[in-house]
Amino acid sequence: MGRLVLQDGSVLTGRAFGAAGAAAAGEVVFQTGMVGYPEALTDPSYKAQILVLTYPLVGNYGVPRDETDPFGLSRWFESSKIHVAALVVGECSETPSHWSASRSLDQWLKEQNIPGLEGVDTRALTKKIREKGTLLGKLVPDGTPESSLAFEDPNKRHLVQEVSLKTPRVFNPGGSLRIMAVDCGLKYNQVRCLCERGAAVTVVPWDHPLDTAGGVAAAGGAPGPSRGVGDRALEQGLSPGV
Repeated sequence: MGRLVLQDGSVLTGRAFGAAGAAAAGEVVFQTGMVGYPEALTDPSYKAQILVLTYPLVGNYGVPRDETDPFGLSRWFESSKIHVAALVVGECSETPSHWSASRSLDQWLKEQNIPGLEGVDTRALTKKIREKGTLLGKLVPDGTPESSLAFEDPNKRHLVQEVSLKTPRVFNPGGSLRIMAVDCGLKYNQVRCLCERGAAVTVVPWDHPLDTAGGVAAAGGAPGPSRGVGDRALEQGLSPGV
């Protein structure tokens, strides 16, 4: 068992899964999609957030084995790891059924030490978030005092720096158009879309000097304080694409 404690004093109890003994704190956010949890959990824009999925049953098609596409990008995930701090669902399927499933959602969360909580009325929780706005929360397993874990506002961290790759990487080097993509929480599918259109894409760290040749692309990613890529591009006389 476990509980989600919200900054407004609300407490929601449920059954722990995934890394059941782990605790987590962050901003509580929601997503209403019916499918796509492997992509959502690996989306860098959810870094350090407690993600609530409103669809009643999550995990019914399991988690696929990681595969690379012709450009060397993961075919099924948006980054190399799970970025959410914790996952909250109505029900987590224990017996996934899909031809591509290599493991269950529960197993995947355990592998990456991410706690989950099921048995929560996620739609009522989503309504509260919509009405009250930003809410901080903490997922606390049974046996752990609530006071031992502080609320944590991820927007006070430099999340862009945390999720950005550390060294430049080139995708589709034989492309006819050269594009520099600044990694501020870039998703693999954004890079893939550029490659499929014939571009050679060089993904660089968030603070990398901007190239004056070709195009510059900056995509919205992780929240948090950082110097805008667009501002830096304008200073250098470039016109960034978003």
